Amino acid sequence: MHKRVVITGMGCISPLGNNFPDTWAGLVSGRSGAGPITHFDASDHKTKFACEVKGFDPAALFGFRDARKMDRFCQFAVAAAQEAVDHASLSLDVENRDRIGVVVGTGIGGIGTLLDQVEVMREKGPDRVSPFLVPMMIADNAAGVIAIRMGFRGPNAAYVTACATGSNAVGEATEIIRRGSADVMLAGGSEASIVSVAMAGLNQMTALSTRNEDPAGASRPFDKTRDGFVMGEGGAILVLESLEHAQFRGAKIYCEITGYGTTDDAYHISAPSEDGSGAALCMKIALENAGLNPRQIDYINAHGTSTQLNDKSETAAIKMVFGDAAYQIAISSTKSMTGHLLGASGAVEAAICAKIFQEDILPPTMNYTNPDPNCDLDYIPNKARKAHPNHIMSNSFGFGGHNASLVFSRFES
Repeated sequence: MHKRVVITGMGCISPLGNNFPDTWAGLVSGRSGAGPITHFDASDHKTKFACEVKGFDPAALFGFRDARKMDRFCQFAVAAAQEAVDHASLSLDVENRDRIGVVVGTGIGGIGTLLDQVEVMREKGPDRVSPFLVPMMIADNAAGVIAIRMGFRGPNAAYVTACATGSNAVGEATEIIRRGSADVMLAGGSEASIVSVAMAGLNQMTALSTRNEDPAGASRPFDKTRDGFVMGEGGAILVLESLEHAQFRGAKIYCEITGYGTTDDAYHISAPSEDGSGAALCMKIALENAGLNPRQIDYINAHGTSTQLNDKSETAAIKMVFGDAAYQIAISSTKSMTGHLLGASGAVEAAICAKIFQEDILPPTMNYTNPDPNCDLDYIPNKARKAHPNHIMSNSFGFGGHNASLVFSRFES
């Protein structure tokens, strides 16, 4: 027996908005966050567009002195954490902060700070490199800064599992509460990797879409004409609580986290296993962990990156797990609007899943116009759909073969 874990708050900084309500509104309206890159001169790059966060002012949020000591990925995480705590009405004046922990991961971390300081050293010498370089760059910085700013002395960790990071963070934080090591956990992921060298590297892997003439139409998961993912940035944090703790303080409960599975393909450093077997095993474990059978899942928020290999593999994995029932499950990829936020994507999508139970609306897969015979499931094309799901699965798969699946259930006391 383990403690039940519920979600009571969500915060988000995304290409669709600098808070979660604006992000959600963008999703249900089918709005794309893609546009020409403004963070650097991309004129000589194969891909000249991305899903950037817009109008984010860290100095206004944290003050200039504190903001300049945080990499952009950390700024996103701290802003989302504050929104999540406020959304959960978590009163830090009365909480036992020794029983509140933080698990916030990132796929790449402070790469922007690293690149800036490499230039400083090249131009001005090693003595001019910032003493904040290392703490701003390392992957655990966001989790540490959130804990320091809010005084949370419970379990604290950063997961780095590429594009599975956000889902792994939520899943592992759930396990921490389940085993009784904390009452409350802030969990999620953050990423700020729209920088020249990262875009160049992904282009060399042929991972990114090159539809420079149509950024909003470039991310087209499961569509036959898909040609790669669209880089995104942002962060999302969820407030997780034991059911007892949430009920004791009278918190609003958005849903329950009932299942978590994580595996590795053990196949290739960047490509998914073609038959989807690693992802399928992950989903099966999550279902077993939730105590559900495949026919009880009503909606899947797919990893759905808009790459040829991922979308075909994920579709095969869903069929492997759900059999004939796969054709009855509504599926969508919200990356068609947010872009791929790498280590933050699973956290953003977890927040989306929690919101669905409140709104009874399933976000669409935008730009789905040319069906792929290898991807023949119900991908909720181009328009949000009213629904009343009881159980939702969210998938995240990453380089290195990392897989993570979460199951969310409508809360019943």
